[in-house]
Amino acid sequence: MHWRVLVLPGDGIGPEVTREAVRVLEHVAAKWGHSIELREGLLGGAAIRATGNPFPAETRKLALESDATLLGAVGLPEFDDLPPSERPEKGLLGLRKALDVYANLRPVYCYESLIESSPLKNDIVRGTDILIVRELTGGLYFGQPRGVEGAAGAETALNSMVYSRGEIERVCRMAFELARNRRGKLTSVDKANVLENSQLWRRVVTQLAAEYPDIELEHMLVDNCAMQLLLRPTAFDVVVTENLFGDILSDEGSVLAGSIGMLPSASIGSQLPNGAWRGLYEPVHGSAPDIAGQGKANPLAAIGSAAAMLEYSFGLTEEAAAINDAVSAVLDSGGVTADLKPAGPPASTEEVGRAVCAAIN
Repeated sequence: MHWRVLVLPGDGIGPEVTREAVRVLEHVAAKWGHSIELREGLLGGAAIRATGNPFPAETRKLALESDATLLGAVGLPEFDDLPPSERPEKGLLGLRKALDVYANLRPVYCYESLIESSPLKNDIVRGTDILIVRELTGGLYFGQPRGVEGAAGAETALNSMVYSRGEIERVCRMAFELARNRRGKLTSVDKANVLENSQLWRRVVTQLAAEYPDIELEHMLVDNCAMQLLLRPTAFDVVVTENLFGDILSDEGSVLAGSIGMLPSASIGSQLPNGAWRGLYEPVHGSAPDIAGQGKANPLAAIGSAAAMLEYSFGLTEEAAAINDAVSAVLDSGGVTADLKPAGPPASTEEVGRAVCAAIN
C-alpha cells in the first residue's frame, strides 16, 4: 500500500515527538512492504513566523491532497496576547474544519506497568479502557456570533454554543457504532438540566438509541461525569459529548493513564472514495515549550496516533496492533521518559522512538 501522509510538526515539542512517530511509520512501512510519501507543512506558531498566517493556504492544499495528516502540537507563549483569530490554535481549528473531521477519538487506557504513575489508587484505575468521542467542528469553538465588543473597561464577550440535529446525529451515530465493536455501552454527556443545546443533544441521542437495541445507553451530566471518571473509571466504555466538554474530560483522562504524554487521538469524518477515513492524527498533549528541544518529551502519544492512522485511514489493523504492542513492551521495560517514572535514568525522546522500532522487530 502507498501512504500519502502530510506531517505538520508544529510548535514546541511537536517536531520532536513527530520525528519519532515518523520513524516508527517508516519502520513499519519497510517491514510490511508498504511505501510512504511524506510531505511537510506549516501550522500554528511555526506558520505565523514564516507566513503570518496560522493556517496557510499551502497547508490546506497539502492536507486535502493527502490520505492522512500527522500533527505534533500548536501553541507558543509568544502569541498568547494575540486575538483568538490570529493565534496558533486558530490554525488547528481551521485544519479540522477544512478536513471535516467531526469526531475526535481519544482512547484512555491504563497500562499495568504505569499504574503507579497515576495519582489515584491502583484499585480505582486498574482496568481502565475508555474511548472518548468528542464532537470536533461545532459548539462554542465555532459558533457564531462571537467576539468582544464595547469600550475599554466596559467590554462584553460573546461565544455561541450552536449545534444542529445533523451535527449531533452524525457524531453520536459513530459513537454507537464504536460501542458496538467494544463492550456495548455508551455514555452520552451533556448539561441538559441547564442548556437548551444539551436538551436537543439528549433528545437526538435517545432517538438514535432505538436503532441500536444492543447498546446500553446512559445519559450523564458533565459535572457528574467529571467526578465519576475519577471515582469509577472502569464503569465507562465509550463516552460521547460535545466539543468543549470533550476537550476537558479527555484531558482529565490523563490522570487515569498516568501522563498526558500517553494520550493519542484520531480525528475522522469524511470518507475517501476507497472507503478509508480522511484523518487528522495528533497527541492530546500540548506544545510544552518549557521542555522543547531538550529531548525530554514523551513521544508515545504521537506514536500511538501514528498507529491510529494506520488503523483508521489505511485499514492496517495488524500493523497498528504491532505498534501498540511495541509501546506496551517499551513501557514494561521501564526505559521511558521522566514523566512516566522510569526504572532507571530517563530515556530521551529519540531513545524511546528507537526502542519502539526495536520492539516491533
